[in-house]
Amino acid sequence: MGLLDNMKARIGPAKEKVSNLAQRHGGTIGQGLDRAAKLVDEKTKGKYSDRIQAGTGKAKDAVDRLAHEGGKGGRSPDRGAAPETGGAPGGASTPAPEGPPPAP
Repeated sequence: MGLLDNMKARIGPAKEKVSNLAQRHGGTIGQGLDRAAKLVDEKTKGKYSDRIQAGTGKAKDAVDRLAHEGGKGGRSPDRGAAPETGGAPGGASTPAPEGPPPAP
């Protein structure tokens, strides 16, 4: 077994655990991101509001992708973006669902 195969074998279970945690705690993570963004925006007196909002949106999208991945590689092309990001790529208008998906 090569080094790359060994790394993949070790990363698989960790990726699954992260996905499960993102599913269970996605709402709490999103709230924490919002609070942190608000604090940073206040400390910078609104100077970087656009960048803070963009970064927060990307972080929420990453958590959402992790929660929906469930061990699969890649992103589902038909998912919409969170409402704060201004819409989904490709012009889709369906917002991402709130909270973690139902357990199988």
